[in-house]
Amino acid sequence: MTQMALVIDLNVCVGCHACVTSCKEWNTSGQAGSLSDVRPYDADPSGTFFNRVQTYEAGEFPNSDTIHFPKSCLHCEDPPCVPVCPTGASFKRKEDGLVLVDYDKCIGCKYCSWACPYGARELDEERKEMTKCTLCADRIYNEALPERDRKPACVLACPTSARIFGDIHDPESDASKAIQARGGYQLMPEWGTKPSNHYLPRVKTESSCGSGSCGCSGGASAASPASMLDAGEPINLASLAIRRGTPAMSRDMRLDDRLDSGKLNLAAFATRVKSLFTRSQPVATREI
Repeated sequence: MTQMALVIDLNVCVGCHACVTSCKEWNTSGQAGSLSDVRPYDADPSGTFFNRVQTYEAGEFPNSDTIHFPKSCLHCEDPPCVPVCPTGASFKRKEDGLVLVDYDKCIGCKYCSWACPYGARELDEERKEMTKCTLCADRIYNEALPERDRKPACVLACPTSARIFGDIHDPESDASKAIQARGGYQLMPEWGTKPSNHYLPRVKTESSCGSGSCGCSGGASAASPASMLDAGEPINLASLAIRRGTPAMSRDMRLDDRLDSGKLNLAAFATRVKSLFTRSQPVATREI
């Protein structure tokens, strides 16, 4: 059975909130309808969002680290929010595994939000309807869009390619390959909900100053994208997005092939090319 999902790389998420704003922009003007903003310009703003990024500080100086953690509906394979809905508004679609809400049936009772162990549902205070991430269901199948744009808005907006979209049950999909290559994991699997979205763990790096966050050199060097660029060798950025954190890098496809197939995030490419020329000594285990 097909199960579409997101794979989020915590190693390269920079907490820029591009995914948050692009999600809000697309969905507030799409099938979900207007998503309310409450006191947007006051000291205590609030509102309805399908996607949020939480930021944490870990460790102690000088070994401290900042962790950005994006969170949205995980589109569980056994979603507890579906059976508790008294009107059948919450349902799981068989053809692609997406968990969605029929707004015409939703009465805003909040049963689904209480059942969700991840806090991924939000009640729109103005519409009195439960809202959640749809993985841009109205976009990924939109034939009016170029094929390369038929992805969730958050995926297209991410400047570091920290979000990978695909069928996790298809072993040949980029999402499935990323999970296998990087040890992708589910949130709170003990609940038995089988969340479809996976996270790729952060790779702890050691540098000469002792911090895992800076860019100074530490340890043995390995072939980096910068050295590959200087040597005139093609860089497979899609493979880097899947295998970042590992020393081996695939160079079997040229950049123009990735562009033609629509699998390259141009914003991410621009960011990476800039970083190749500005970084002088990359850490051995962090290739991008």
